Amino acid sequence: MTQKEWVVPYTALGSEAATLKTDYLQAFEKVLLSGRYITGPELSAFELEFAEYCQSPFAVGVATGTDALFLVLRSLGLKADDEVITAPNSFIASASSIALAGAKPVFVDIGSDGNMDPGRLEASITPRTKAIMPVHLTGRPANMPGILEIAKKHNLFVLEDAAQAVGASLNGIKVGSWGDAACFSLHPLKNLRAIGDGGMITTKHQWLYDRLKQARNHGLVNREQCDFWSYNSRLDELQAALLRVQLRRLDAQTEKRRQLALRYNELLRPYVIVPDEGPGEHCVYQTYVILAEYRDDLKKFLNDNGVEVLIHYATPIHLQPAAAYLGYSASDFPMTMRHAGRILSLPIYPSLTHAQQDQVVALIRDFFRKRG
Repeated sequence: MTQKEWVVPYTALGSEAATLKTDYLQAFEKVLLSGRYITGPELSAFELEFAEYCQSPFAVGVATGTDALFLVLRSLGLKADDEVITAPNSFIASASSIALAGAKPVFVDIGSDGNMDPGRLEASITPRTKAIMPVHLTGRPANMPGILEIAKKHNLFVLEDAAQAVGASLNGIKVGSWGDAACFSLHPLKNLRAIGDGGMITTKHQWLYDRLKQARNHGLVNREQCDFWSYNSRLDELQAALLRVQLRRLDAQTEKRRQLALRYNELLRPYVIVPDEGPGEHCVYQTYVILAEYRDDLKKFLNDNGVEVLIHYATPIHLQPAAAYLGYSASDFPMTMRHAGRILSLPIYPSLTHAQQDQVVALIRDFFRKRG
């Protein structure tokens, strides 16, 4: 089916953008007529607003979420024999940014919540370990108290991969303010989305903030002085202006996602494993992921009946061809592999109607009732 033919599409970006059209056009015109298109007042304002939203002292806008991870890791001065620990069930950028920054990705299995299991973390720490990168997968906060306790014991830098989790919190503390730094994606499929690519970094450290401001801009301290070789990775003024429009509505939009997710939980619980929130968790459901038996058959059944569903992610990072040199096998992370064969992402977005949601639920019920 094409996008127009789906009874319940996985996303509805165009129709949701239409509700912001007037504000978007006003923001666009303001930037257009200002003549300031790079590192201007809109970016500065967005960085301040984003930092405040994430309960963080500093924020830096960059070109992509992957650049955000890479630039932070590169700022640590990693060497070829250094190691950074992360989860194997994330998007590939979590690991590729480590490799591109010059270090070795090391993986730790996940818990039942789909996030890094602190109970398995310490066994993977070696004298070469320099940092831990927990991933707040699907918009669910990782167990940061457990991870930070271990990181403090071993004097390790903690970088939150919060690409999917803007607005999520644990015990009232926002993701992006737990670790030494955090990285967010502003990809169009994220809850806070650019009209294109974009990324943000939050940090509690003045030294890292100062470094990143240069690192995103060729290493320049001014037009005449370059302190170190670096990249061009700036979030531009237009994207910042449009993101400021969205940021003002983010909590309201997130609440709509949350209500839909909780409704899914109640309606689907007898048939699949649903993502119930743990104590103190405030999840933002960038994706709504169930665990289902006969996952591949269910996916085909839903797609064939007009419901667009996806898998995030069918092949874990440690089994990707690019990661072959690391020497991992399918048996190394049993919980990751168990999830990989059962996860299924259902449509969830603020404009999803209860009628559409009911269609999804009815089809899942029909599928499992026929299976007996």
